[in-house]
Amino acid sequence: MGLLDNSLDYFGVNKSRNNTSADSPGISIFISFVYSLVCIVGLCGNSVVIYVILRYAKMKTATNIYILNLAIADELLMLSVPFLVTSTLLRHWPFGALLCRLVLSLDAMNMFTSVYGLAVLSLDRYVAVVHPISAARYRRPSVAKMVNLGVWIFSIIIILPIVVFSSTAPNSDGTVACNVIMPEPSQRWVVVFVLYTFFMGFLLPMAAICLCYILIITKMRVVALKAGWQQRRRSERKLTLMVTVVVTVFVVCWMPFYVVQLVGVFASRSDTTISQLSVALGYANSCANPFLYGFLSDNFKRSFQKVLCLSWMENDTEEPVDYYATALKSRAYSAEELQNGMLTTGSTYRNGTCSSRTH
Repeated sequence: MGLLDNSLDYFGVNKSRNNTSADSPGISIFISFVYSLVCIVGLCGNSVVIYVILRYAKMKTATNIYILNLAIADELLMLSVPFLVTSTLLRHWPFGALLCRLVLSLDAMNMFTSVYGLAVLSLDRYVAVVHPISAARYRRPSVAKMVNLGVWIFSIIIILPIVVFSSTAPNSDGTVACNVIMPEPSQRWVVVFVLYTFFMGFLLPMAAICLCYILIITKMRVVALKAGWQQRRRSERKLTLMVTVVVTVFVVCWMPFYVVQLVGVFASRSDTTISQLSVALGYANSCANPFLYGFLSDNFKRSFQKVLCLSWMENDTEEPVDYYATALKSRAYSAEELQNGMLTTGSTYRNGTCSSRTH
């Protein structure tokens, strides 16, 4: 039985040479260029995010600790891309069996950590908005670090099948493939594995994200009704934009990858180019995260401007602070004020922070 009869071509780079699209040098060069561009942008963007969080003391909030974990996972995920570029260009895995297992395992671990890091970040938004009274107790950097550790441990447990079944094997033309190779009965295990990764890597975190933002929108609608129509419209517009960006980018980036994997287990032939592009698109989510969770935050904007020497872009009339951290330290707010303070005149609620205008 050939390799491709009992293996899952996880990255779409080891398909049979019968696929004509895979033999085109132009296609391979284009795919490699896309991979390289994603890698460069992802490494640069996430490096800046990691630097500003570690560099500036005011950035060490609970939310930013979750963002730091997400950036680290995305950064490590990008480190596997050079191996994909090489394998794509050579149509061959030249790095040996040990690196095959290591690269596939680390790549999968960071992919799941990134996805669940996004889910945890959404849960953090839910706690901050829906339960502002208890948020100060749970949204601490120390708690965030423990949650991040739990995410990594959970991801390691999830990817154990990949650790066990990743290996190299020769193709019929003499080249070597690095795949997730399933035991007999191979087709049944391939289907089980694809459904398993689809559920654990997409459906479950996506359901958590959607649930969190549905509850956030519901809460904001109730609070906005008490604050007046104009404030309600402004709050709904900002929150709807955030939900739309987060959910849409996540779905657009990862759904094609899992669709290709699901279709592949039931089809005798699959398009290698589409498979590789779906992988690159999934990795592109790691490029988008620094923009989604960085540039949509005032604190990150100001920190990025300092790092990139763009101080002329700063707005001197607005100084963002962590609303709940400030409330906890001052202890000057009543329960009712803390519940509704995010919508009071003179302050704007943004992603768990309150930007207060000074005159």
